[in-house]
Amino acid sequence: MKSIHINTNSAAKTFSQLQEQLSASYEKCFKEHCLRFHNPLGSGEVRGMLLKNSIFYLEFNVTFEEDVVLHIESDIDKAVNFAYCSEGTVTHQFTGNTQKNVLEPFQTAILSNVVSANNTIYFPKDTFVNITLITSYKLTKEVKSNTVQEQLFETFIKDKKENHAFISSYNLEIAEKIQQLNAIKQDGVVRSLIVEGMVHIILALEIQQYKRDIKNTAVNTGSLTVNEMKEIKEISTFIKNYPEEATTVDDLCKKTGMTAAKLQEGFKLMHHTTVNDFIRDERVKKSEQMIKNSDLNISQIVYSIGFSSRSYFCKIFKQKYNCTPTEYKSRVKLAATA
Repeated sequence: MKSIHINTNSAAKTFSQLQEQLSASYEKCFKEHCLRFHNPLGSGEVRGMLLKNSIFYLEFNVTFEEDVVLHIESDIDKAVNFAYCSEGTVTHQFTGNTQKNVLEPFQTAILSNVVSANNTIYFPKDTFVNITLITSYKLTKEVKSNTVQEQLFETFIKDKKENHAFISSYNLEIAEKIQQLNAIKQDGVVRSLIVEGMVHIILALEIQQYKRDIKNTAVNTGSLTVNEMKEIKEISTFIKNYPEEATTVDDLCKKTGMTAAKLQEGFKLMHHTTVNDFIRDERVKKSEQMIKNSDLNISQIVYSIGFSSRSYFCKIFKQKYNCTPTEYKSRVKLAATA
């Protein structure tokens, strides 16, 4: 087993240590550090940056040829770490603690480092792992009010006397935001600002998911397998891209090979809604884009996205955007000529 040690007191130090121990190439673009390696240890990419307010974003897209244990050390306690697994499986352990927590795809391990900021993550060999770590440091009662840091302190640090790990329920919305984070094409300061904004959105979603899980008392993972969850993710992406083609639950069952009960369970678990309501919402979102970006009239848009009733469409459009489609179109035209 290969052991890798990093100290996350500074981004530069973290990546210097990783570069040496992974025998990786290194480049830095504005504030973002990036490592790439392909050698007997394995292959992949590690990137990240230090953001404002002591938030550190670090992402691993790696496949190791042997089991690897990553020791994350810091001199700064009172931190919370969000480890979101998009692909593969990793195991977390607070350094010096015997309890281990297995993190599967679409789950977050929320790690409250109250008495020690040291963590250990195990990467299994021959397994592609995509894991995103977002760490917020210096979470004390002196944090500024009405900030993300205050919410993090109040939610994950304030009343805890020892290090604490919480494995969230499955969440595809966070997976989609991380996917968007990976797909950012801009460079330099623009990229840095977009990354910072996306990381704050992810943190807000993590807090929301945690509160939802606590309200439900127990984390519900349902009866879905990892492969079935991947099917749910794929069909969700299909619906987002082609909402007009997602006609019935039966049609989607044929595409996935899943039963209607499994499909509904997956959408309830991962999107907190039914399949039909998810399709309807994606159709309304697409209609809003078509109103803004096409010359089609409202009736043409209604039928092209799969609705059979204009009056029903207008009703749910108004519920979402607080105005009728016609009023929305008028506002778009007015804004374009202003």
